[in-house]
Amino acid sequence: MKFKRGDERSLPDERHQHILVDEYIELTHRPTYEKYPAKLRRVVVYDSEKDQTIELITNQFNWTANTICELYKARWEIEIFFKEIKQMLKIKSFLGTSANAVLIQIWTAMITMLILKYLKACAKYSWCLSNMVAFLRLNLFVKVDLTKLMDTPFEPPGQPVESIYKQAHLFEWGD
Repeated sequence: MKFKRGDERSLPDERHQHILVDEYIELTHRPTYEKYPAKLRRVVVYDSEKDQTIELITNQFNWTANTICELYKARWEIEIFFKEIKQMLKIKSFLGTSANAVLIQIWTAMITMLILKYLKACAKYSWCLSNMVAFLRLNLFVKVDLTKLMDTPFEPPGQPVESIYKQAHLFEWGD
């Protein structure tokens, strides 16, 4: 992207050392300038976790550079979350197309992801989320204790869950 640098904005105080540049820019490439002739704001941030700089271009002039940086990070986390939903839960198309049907399916997928992440956090075994989802998918109709399955996935199962319930007289199994 070609641009001309304009005035620099004052950098934040000592608390936000990760912000390197905060300036106004104007697009100089003719086709892009014709599509957006107004000034823009360029914020350059250093990401110490990945040891890289990130350039953020925005038309938001009222927020602080740190707020823009934090919003970008939050937006990125949301994109990662939906990417995980798409990859793990294999949503290829929606069953219903009305706004309500799509929202119900998205909420269901989000709740499923939260439950899966909770299972992963509670498990004693060190799962990779995608492996855990594949493992659960394979054992979906197996009657075993879920916490035991998540903690020790490669040990042979002990007593089936049904016989445990019968012995404890928790359910009446009928004739």
